[in-house]
Amino acid sequence: MAFFIDLFSPETYEAFRKTSRDVTGFRENKKAAAQKVRAGDVFLCYLTKLSRWCGLFEVLEGPYDDSTPRFGSVDDSFVVRFRVREIILLDPEKAVPIHDPEIWQRLSFTRNLEPGSFAWIVKVRTPLMPLDEVDGGFLADMMKAQAKSNKTYPLDDDDRRKLKTHTINRSDKVIAVSVPDDPAVSEETEAVPEVEVRESIRIQALIANIGMSMGLSIWVPRADKAAIVKELNTHSPQFLDRLPLNYDDTTLRTIEQIDVLWLRGRSIARAFEVEHTTSVYSGILRMADLLALQPNMDIKLHIVAPLAKREKVFSEIRRPVFSLLDRGPLAESCTYLSYDSLREVAAQKHLAHMSDKVLDEYAEEAE
Repeated sequence: MAFFIDLFSPETYEAFRKTSRDVTGFRENKKAAAQKVRAGDVFLCYLTKLSRWCGLFEVLEGPYDDSTPRFGSVDDSFVVRFRVREIILLDPEKAVPIHDPEIWQRLSFTRNLEPGSFAWIVKVRTPLMPLDEVDGGFLADMMKAQAKSNKTYPLDDDDRRKLKTHTINRSDKVIAVSVPDDPAVSEETEAVPEVEVRESIRIQALIANIGMSMGLSIWVPRADKAAIVKELNTHSPQFLDRLPLNYDDTTLRTIEQIDVLWLRGRSIARAFEVEHTTSVYSGILRMADLLALQPNMDIKLHIVAPLAKREKVFSEIRRPVFSLLDRGPLAESCTYLSYDSLREVAAQKHLAHMSDKVLDEYAEEAE
């Protein structure tokens, strides 16, 4: 028996609770990870925004592909599915906060951390992330005990705000959106500290180096190229001087300003925007501009930011304006990668023999 994370946002948790509760689903980019799950394994359910453990399922069958609307009224993104037996399913106010001292001090990936640390987030915020037997067994026993004790963990005003769903009715489906509390400040009007600029260059260089190791060609903006090359101490021919793309001038100018592009031949494989400013907005806006200009463009888009800015990234991606693009909501095309995740990828011993698809195991969607 193995233990895996089943991730729910408040919106998807409510949608699941309205079903027969015998099927759980994941997005298509989790197909590879889903193949590691077997009948008899256990899903440990984690509720985002509230950061609480909320359920326990036994896997009965799967994975299998099924696009029949189940968790959404029309277009359902959770098409990689498992048939499950519900063991525990807790209401939000009964779900157990991960920061509860009895939980925090027992889990191997939190007990040595300060409560304000973000180092644990990737572990619980990656769907189908495996947990070791000790952690998984502890969490399963903890939720069974909670189901019996029925202890209440009161929701404060901030928790209730996080549970409140904002939606937009599109012609094809209903989209959950977020409205950030503070207005975004454009990069052009924000004074960016020099230390943040240097960190951005280091991360751009890291992304470029990963792509080069995989045999891909690299594009970085002309204004950043010299600093990135200096950081890497290389003048690799994999750095392109011009983009081999046939788009109109407006589209090309937009593409040329993206922080890092990975190209395979004459096509873009992945695009990365490094969000190092307080606003966490300019790169997301550039990605949205690109999809507005070229709605049929089929490339992987990633927003790269520190874990401390992760929730801000998700909040901005889900702005109402980005949910009304012709090709569909930006949240369905653009994922989040943390600095730590990229450093983990870069440390892989056999990086040269890996496909760029390895990033899909680390990328997080805005739920």
